[in-house]
Amino acid sequence: MFLELIAVIFAGIAVAGVVMLAGRISGGRLPKWLAPVAAALAMIGVTIASEYGWYDRTRASLPDGVVVAETGQNRSLYRPWTYLVPYTERFAAVDVASAKRHAELPGQYLAEVYFFGRWSPVSTLTARLDCTGWRRAVVASGGAFGTNDATVDWITPPEDDGLLTTFCGAV
Repeated sequence: MFLELIAVIFAGIAVAGVVMLAGRISGGRLPKWLAPVAAALAMIGVTIASEYGWYDRTRASLPDGVVVAETGQNRSLYRPWTYLVPYTERFAAVDVASAKRHAELPGQYLAEVYFFGRWSPVSTLTARLDCTGWRRAVVASGGAFGTNDATVDWITPPEDDGLLTTFCGAV
């Protein structure tokens, strides 16, 4: 976040400098208000580019085997351009490559799910995913398989659940 703030400030200073230089080269024909207005527009432009580019940059940096399962988009009143094109503010990714399967429980897996947010640290949880029964459960961190379903708090998500659709389609 700090580096993005520095980039926005430097973009404003650079554009203001270019406009002031153009004004000097043109013999003072450019209005004096053009430099701060151009700097403000450059700063807004860099902020918008950073917001819209965050998801693609973060997704591209994911290791092989980590697949994006769901995204969350945002619209904001103080960012009116987001009503035209909402930006991805958060997403969940599942680690398909390191998922564990149980020999006695066909179609069930333990997988790490990662939650990414624009201005928040990455959080993880371990999920037990049942592709055969179309259900999922959260298990304790570093949890292991057990064959006793009575101790598992299963939830049955809708048919279009992004996590199960993505994971079960990839394994």
